[in-house]
Amino acid sequence: MTVVYIIEYTKEDTVMKFLSVRDLRGKSAQVWKELPKEREMVVTSNGRPIAILAAINESNLEESLAAFRRARAVEAVTSLQRSSVEQGKDKLLMKDIDAEIKTVRKKRTR
Repeated sequence: MTVVYIIEYTKEDTVMKFLSVRDLRGKSAQVWKELPKEREMVVTSNGRPIAILAAINESNLEESLAAFRRARAVEAVTSLQRSSVEQGKDKLLMKDIDAEIKTVRKKRTR
């Protein structure tokens, strides 16, 4: 049985493999067998990406988790920065920022 993938070219030589939740459920043995060769696969539900499967092993587990967590932290900071720009808060003066911090700290100590 062959897993059917949607192949999308995202960069010059980069091919990302996509598989549906249904394929993952029904053909999981083959997915696990192919994952080390593919390195990563994107899992979709109703055509939308919901998860990334990444090949790891015992020797790189900690490094893989640390890299994943760093990437999520960078994404969170980027999202906060984008939100700040959209709300116009990127133009606040330092004195306004200090005043806001002072107000929050006062409320916290009560």
